[in-house]
Amino acid sequence: MNRSPKHTVLKRTALSCVAAAAAAGVALGVPGASGAASAVAAPAPAPRGDVPVQLLALNDLHGNLDPVEGPAGRVQRGEGKDGEGKDSGVQAGGLAQVAKLVGEARRGQRNSLTVGAGDMIGGSPLLSALFHDEPTVQALERLGLDVSSVGNHEFDEGAGELARMVGGGCHPEDGCAPGGKYDGADFPYLAANVTRAGSSEPLLKPYAVKTLPGGQRVGFIGVVTKDAPQAINASQVRDVEFHEEVPVVKRYSAELARLGVAAQVLLVHEGEAANGVAGRGDCDDGGPGARLRGRIKEIAERTPSAVDVIVSGHSHDSYECTVTDPAGAPRSVTQADSFGRSFTDLRFRVDGDSGDVVRASVKARNRVVPADGAKQAAMRKLIETWRARSAKVADRTVGHISADMPGRGSKEKETPLGSLLADAQTEATLGERAELALLNPGGMRADLVRKGDGSVTYADAFRTQPFGTPLVTMTLTGDQLLTALREQFSGANAQEPRFLQLSSALKYSVDMGRSGAERLLTETVQVKGERVRPTGKYRVTVNDFLANGGNGFTTFTKGTERDGGSITDLDALVHYLENNSAPDSPLDPPAPGRITFLAE
Repeated sequence: MNRSPKHTVLKRTALSCVAAAAAAGVALGVPGASGAASAVAAPAPAPRGDVPVQLLALNDLHGNLDPVEGPAGRVQRGEGKDGEGKDSGVQAGGLAQVAKLVGEARRGQRNSLTVGAGDMIGGSPLLSALFHDEPTVQALERLGLDVSSVGNHEFDEGAGELARMVGGGCHPEDGCAPGGKYDGADFPYLAANVTRAGSSEPLLKPYAVKTLPGGQRVGFIGVVTKDAPQAINASQVRDVEFHEEVPVVKRYSAELARLGVAAQVLLVHEGEAANGVAGRGDCDDGGPGARLRGRIKEIAERTPSAVDVIVSGHSHDSYECTVTDPAGAPRSVTQADSFGRSFTDLRFRVDGDSGDVVRASVKARNRVVPADGAKQAAMRKLIETWRARSAKVADRTVGHISADMPGRGSKEKETPLGSLLADAQTEATLGERAELALLNPGGMRADLVRKGDGSVTYADAFRTQPFGTPLVTMTLTGDQLLTALREQFSGANAQEPRFLQLSSALKYSVDMGRSGAERLLTETVQVKGERVRPTGKYRVTVNDFLANGGNGFTTFTKGTERDGGSITDLDALVHYLENNSAPDSPLDPPAPGRITFLAE
């Protein structure tokens, strides 16, 4: 789409030729007419001054062209309270607002690059998703995005659709979006550690090199978490492999070095563990990266020292950390808030002679994007163009609610929106003899916020369930149901429990003073008021992602008598709102207490 690149992307073949020529020049002793070394040493070149460079970084945008409503759209700093104990957070986000602040940040910065750390698309609101995220790609081009790594959500519709997003073409089923044939992204998407099954060559470009106006080069390597398959529907990535990050980074960092690219940046879609350092003060209080937890810290500590800066994503929270690299030198590791709520302004100097980053000069600051802030006119016009194209579908009223129903932004493990969605999925699959439903927390992407007269539009419902995932109803034994509930605290979820959202027929207690699977108090688990019998049989509805073992819930793959596939999670919610609410009888938030927590 029509953006004149600010910088040149050097292709690997061209770089190889440049590097080879440079190496040949040294071997031949240039200068020297005959190829022999000159007898008179040339004067040493005068040292060149350091070159200031700016990186502006986004991550986990998820197609949110507008600010996210409700708690999920807030940004908090410190302990989230002001001096009077009131919530100090602000509603944040909006790509037109981002564009305005990014434009201001670039002023006076001759060498400014804008980068992404994955999940720029996928799990998107209707405004973007209705057109398969083409609006977001177009908006990112307008923003001036230079390069991005892939995230797990770039694979939501499979590797084939990702290839279309990169290379262009109309959607194979829905055809061309309004405005004509989609011409692909004019920025490179990087996926150094993703290959076709059985291959060692990356699915997309492993790295890109940007040349600054003064001739200095900066190399970007892009990787996604090796655990991406746990967060992607297995049906979409059966022919794709995700590899350990650090060995792949070593391979391409060395290749960049051979090409003479000394300044190197890693764009990695892997973040800190839940409840980590975001918004909680100085990450380095107590030592470099002392408050940073999770796989990103391990990756940052093991990534080769030739990589100077690490920009991360995936965990949706912001931080500015310092981690010690394998050579014992400090290295900056950053992440901005998701949904365009903030962006990272990274600044450093590149040595004019070596072309390498001056580590001591690296400074990072996450800048919040207030939702009520000024908007860039060009970006606002682009977004409003797509809004007009989606209005007929988006603005249809599908129900009414009496109050906010927090979901994505809720701090509770059992959320009002999660309970509503699980109830809706049970009702939608009664024809499959469903008794209860369970939903992974990542399956709810927003909060359902009461606006005006309480009307809920199709776009509001879509925002909470954007994947359109088919529902599967299966038979589980009582033992299997108990095992699935234990998987919330064990296996892949042992370090950070992942609480399934549950419908009203299921109730149980957990003791958070215990560890692992023992947290589930088996004797308290009831379905429709009766204690679960290990040999009993229960009809359980889950989305296709869970049915395929997503998020470490492998027990669901063992369910028998599997039915469904024609009803999606979004269908279930829309039908539930239509059937159970009206202007004069809006739907109330479900009462809490389906899970009883002990020793929290």
